[in-house]
Amino acid sequence: MAAPGGAGEAAAGPALWAEVRALLPGCEEELTLALSGEVEDCVLPLLRRARGLLYSAGRPCGEAAAALRRLGDVLRDYSWEKLNAGPWREVRKAWRQVYAYGCLFGALAEVAAGRPLPRAVRLCDLGLLLGAAVLDDALARLVRVLQPHLPRAERREPAAGSAEGAHADPAPGPVELPRLRCPSLEHFRDNYLIPQKPVVLEGIIDHWPCMKKWSVDYFCQVAGCRTVPVELGGRYTDEEWSQKLMTVSDFIDRYIVNKNSLGYLAQHQLFDQIPELREDISIPDYCCLGEGEEDDITINAWFGPEGTISPLHQDPQQNFLAQVFGRKYIRLYSPQDSENLYPHESQILHNTSQVDVEDPDLVKFPNFRKAAFQSCILMPGQVLFIPVKYWHYVRSLDISFSVSFWWS
Repeated sequence: MAAPGGAGEAAAGPALWAEVRALLPGCEEELTLALSGEVEDCVLPLLRRARGLLYSAGRPCGEAAAALRRLGDVLRDYSWEKLNAGPWREVRKAWRQVYAYGCLFGALAEVAAGRPLPRAVRLCDLGLLLGAAVLDDALARLVRVLQPHLPRAERREPAAGSAEGAHADPAPGPVELPRLRCPSLEHFRDNYLIPQKPVVLEGIIDHWPCMKKWSVDYFCQVAGCRTVPVELGGRYTDEEWSQKLMTVSDFIDRYIVNKNSLGYLAQHQLFDQIPELREDISIPDYCCLGEGEEDDITINAWFGPEGTISPLHQDPQQNFLAQVFGRKYIRLYSPQDSENLYPHESQILHNTSQVDVEDPDLVKFPNFRKAAFQSCILMPGQVLFIPVKYWHYVRSLDISFSVSFWWS
């Protein structure tokens, strides 16, 4: 008999519900509904009602599961308005927690009712992306239990130009940046970190498991059903640029395999969302030369097709850009050339140049010709050190996955 929701869609059975139920406190009173601030009076009764349904029977089924699902929808819809009423930085944490509870109760209702799992996983991802941690990060723990029960994606043929297929045409520009193989901490500190000089490091991530495991096919298998934010458009300065939530499989189908248009998975939370990927990388040892703690290091994922571009911009922290597969053409300009790079005057884009560095308008930006640059083609296994405030322009030459580490 086919699983509910159609062939090929994994659904929850009694054994999975028992595993999921073990993540929660043993009794209703122990499942606290603590919020970090006040919310409107109607919200807490909804949360308590959902909690009661969850504990009303050994496994909420039938009408109980449907009611729990509806309450999850109501909590998400109500808090969604609060999340979108103004700037994100002004959203109160309590409303993000309410949204997370709505996602949690909704996902639990899906599993309890034995429904196909992709919707439960999507709810977990939405809560992880937009909510705030509740119940000892219950959403992250729940999705880790559900992940092994998701259907494996079918293997995809590598697109032309991918790391698994033929290489794209070579990028323009000389390879000018210095290269260094496994320097000591002292040598890197004295010759590159302190004087703030960029350098390509080789051999320092060869031991990462991702160097042998990761591919487009692997991401489909491990994370195909996971929902992530995707940037749509060739570069974030384009007028048509936008963002959209979609599953990793949909992203790969539309933007990697079929190349309908340009889209880029640029994610600051991917490794928190999907711990299986985080286990395949390590923080470079050279980050210990910084002033902060390991928890202060921001790890970013950059996954996209050939042709995606990061316009010339600068970041407020030191950056190690590690190339896992595919190649990237990169140009670097010193902060001393900032005036020749014509940063945008608006506050939101003040760290981004107005100049298209590979096709500059020298009538509009005449001083750009004065700016000297270094360039390289970053190959798989190489790590580029980009000093703080150094301007950098990046263009993907293949289907590419990079990991960056921002540290102080």
